[in-house]
Amino acid sequence: MRVFIAGIDGYLGWALAQYLVVRGHTIAGNDTFYRRQWVEEMGSCSAIPISDIAQRLAAFREQFGETILFREGDLLDYAFLKSFLQEFQPDAIVHLAEMPSAPYSMMDQAHAVFTQNNNVIGSLNLLWAMKEVCPDAHLVKLGTMGEYGTPNIDIPEGFFEVEFRGRKDKLPFPRQANSFYHWSKVHDSNNTMFACRVWGLRATDIMQGVVFGTRIEEMRNSALLRTRLDFDQCFGTAINRFCCQAVIDHPLTIFGGGGQTRGFLPLRDSMQCLAVTIENPPERSEYRVFNQFEECYTVEELAYIVQTVGNQLGMGISVQHYDNPRKELDEHYYNPDRNHLINLGYTPSHDVKAEIRIMLQDLLHHKDRIAEKRDVLIPDIRWDGSRKRANVIDQTIAHP
Repeated sequence: MRVFIAGIDGYLGWALAQYLVVRGHTIAGNDTFYRRQWVEEMGSCSAIPISDIAQRLAAFREQFGETILFREGDLLDYAFLKSFLQEFQPDAIVHLAEMPSAPYSMMDQAHAVFTQNNNVIGSLNLLWAMKEVCPDAHLVKLGTMGEYGTPNIDIPEGFFEVEFRGRKDKLPFPRQANSFYHWSKVHDSNNTMFACRVWGLRATDIMQGVVFGTRIEEMRNSALLRTRLDFDQCFGTAINRFCCQAVIDHPLTIFGGGGQTRGFLPLRDSMQCLAVTIENPPERSEYRVFNQFEECYTVEELAYIVQTVGNQLGMGISVQHYDNPRKELDEHYYNPDRNHLINLGYTPSHDVKAEIRIMLQDLLHHKDRIAEKRDVLIPDIRWDGSRKRANVIDQTIAHP
């Protein structure tokens, strides 16, 4: 298949290009390199050094014997996007070209507006370009489990049956997003669902949990093929951040009581999920939703897993609770479904502890690089729009 990856320079995009080419797919993609700029804006860097795009593309060609058709460009540039898709004529489009951080979207008015404009308008442009030049292509749009929020009932895969005043209907499950970023993804979902209904497009909306991990097998030991891994307050997701803290002897930072529960999956299994989705497209006019995660954990449970694995490797890892800069429930019910990908053949293959062990061993090689940026490990972006560094709310604690 001919697969176009929007956001190919990112954490998921660069790994996905390698995973798909090994499976025999032809790859094209674009990027604006915003992720590199955003992380630099946070005063941080990728824990794992990454090369510029020219070096990456050359290493890809040398390793796999295939060339990525790459263009630097923005989805907000409709003429660029339409021309590129018309030239490549993809069978599938994987949309990874959005600003993916809740804290970044909550910094101030400018960042909130940028997030909504970049994500919603860029996605709308992609839908229109598909309609005009490649209407048979399958859009795989990366959503987020955060669209659902934390309702006090089970979370289905996108839709559920409702009975109200004696009548029944199948309706989209209510979204209760918790940041301007997550609301932008909700708007994307609604626009995509509408485009499928009125234009006959086909799309899979993947509500992905939190992805963690430093590598996939296809990267082998090539430094030029490795993907980025962030640890700052905006782009460093929980397990990735904890592992970076662990290798520099920084206490693992739990916000609030740590009872917030989310779905997680390793980077390699995220790649498998995306490939299974691409290779099993929906029918014309079909909009389907897949919940994509492997297991659910509280943030505190994750910290103790990292602590346990790290201590097995000879690290002396401590854990601290900080006041939570976000406005969210500290403890809540959380029970999402995840059947659709399993039914298509997805088989989870890596347990959390094994993956964390690999991560810690990889990151130890870059501990000095991480230590130089240790100031970014404590957040100061708050949901009320202020900038106040989080404070420790209890003493350093060991595994209970």
